[in-house]
Amino acid sequence: MNHKALIQTMIALASAAFGLVAALAWNEAIKATLAYLNLGDSLAGLYTYAVIATVLAIVVLVWLGKLAARVGGEAAFEREAEG
Repeated sequence: MNHKALIQTMIALASAAFGLVAALAWNEAIKATLAYLNLGDSLAGLYTYAVIATVLAIVVLVWLGKLAARVGGEAAFEREAEG
């Protein structure tokens, strides 16, 4: 049994699970904010929500990419070259 691969898989699964929980929390926070601003179920509110979620996702992914590059991060698993 490859213990390194097992640990990397467990870290990846835990990260995904916590990421989902955080995304759901942000989802509720943004929806509550839009409802507070009386934009909750309107078409403008839905588009506002979509734009906010997209911008937030881009910012977080760019930040994580820069962080990974700074610390010399590598993928947990590497694919063999197809040939």
